[in-house]
Amino acid sequence: MSGPLPEISAEQRQTLEQFRKQMSDVLVDTHDDYFLLRWLRARKWNLEAAEKMLRASLKTRAMWNVDNIEKWDAPRALKEYLPYGLIGYDNEGSPVLVCPFYNFDIWGMMHCVTRFEFQKYLVLLIERFMKSAYEQSLKHGWKARQLVVFFDMQDVNLKQYAWRPAAECVISSVKQYEANFPELLKMCYIINAPKLFSVAFNIVKKFLDENTTSKIVIYKTGVDKWQQQLFSHVDPKDFPKAWGGQLVDKHGDPQCKSLMVWGGKLPEDLFIDQSTQQSDKDFTETQVAKGDKLKLHFKVNGDKLEEPAQSQLLSWEFRTIDYDIKFGIYSVDEKTGEKRSEIPLGTVYSNEMDEVGFITTRPNTTYTVVFDNSASYLRSKKLHYWVDLTTEEEEGITELTHQMDSTQIVAKQQ
Repeated sequence: MSGPLPEISAEQRQTLEQFRKQMSDVLVDTHDDYFLLRWLRARKWNLEAAEKMLRASLKTRAMWNVDNIEKWDAPRALKEYLPYGLIGYDNEGSPVLVCPFYNFDIWGMMHCVTRFEFQKYLVLLIERFMKSAYEQSLKHGWKARQLVVFFDMQDVNLKQYAWRPAAECVISSVKQYEANFPELLKMCYIINAPKLFSVAFNIVKKFLDENTTSKIVIYKTGVDKWQQQLFSHVDPKDFPKAWGGQLVDKHGDPQCKSLMVWGGKLPEDLFIDQSTQQSDKDFTETQVAKGDKLKLHFKVNGDKLEEPAQSQLLSWEFRTIDYDIKFGIYSVDEKTGEKRSEIPLGTVYSNEMDEVGFITTRPNTTYTVVFDNSASYLRSKKLHYWVDLTTEEEEGITELTHQMDSTQIVAKQQ
């Protein structure tokens, strides 16, 4: 595949060609020059940094099983209640996404899906948007390969984001986006931002590249100055009337609800109750004594010369009863003795929400999973956990996500 490419200098072209040579062992036909250019720009044309970033992203892409992501049957809560709509294109062909963010019930969503599923669904949507943008670029040029995003925050309840599982989900999703979709954003408009939004955004933007934040403009409630900027490159005829444009849907609705997923409060019948779920995982019940640690060791053997070994995932799912606990993973390379922190030891509020995740392992390495209660001198912690090595086959990640649907959220709305 060869798509449109912006003008670059002779020196930059040489860097791009060198980048392709260095990445040749992992590139496929869909990785055209524009794709590579995104990573170079994201790392300010530093070859070493761009290569590190792209290789890490390709590894993450494999873990998400992105090449087969359209085969995934996403939970109904995500398909029917995550608000967004692809509403036309700007004058350079870029897809325009509209999100009535005030209709996003994140508290309800976190009671219906795992954080893993939520992030995977965002990846699925972004992949669809990128496909649309690429098709547009064949007619309109390379600038169409970026996205215009519009968020309406009118009367959004930001208090729900003080709930730790919601906050962690947002931060984690932002980090995933920044690490895996560089140079994708063309412009982001956030309108009707409530007073507390600036506080929340100052936290979130710590995880965003400065180039990304430079493309985000925020307008307070009641301020309509954004219209002049938006409509300088988006035709009002192709933008919903409810937000200053002229477009209505087939029902005459100025909000164009039939053209997007409108969101709304999630019904409780979609909430996950682990007591009614079946699981093929062999969970263990234990108690981590006050002032003590529980350590679990997993050894990953080396590759066999006659047959390349399939990569393995170290996967986990656990919850604690009543209290949080510290969780982390470190590894030791058996050949070099090098010790690495895979998951930094930190407090996990698994008494509020099941903690679910995985990492890709390396051969000839021993991994140690740590549940740490050493800082507690008064309380032992009841722990319900499953940790194991799983083989990543063609549909391995999809199966893994299916196994995660037994997550129980025990927190109550505050």
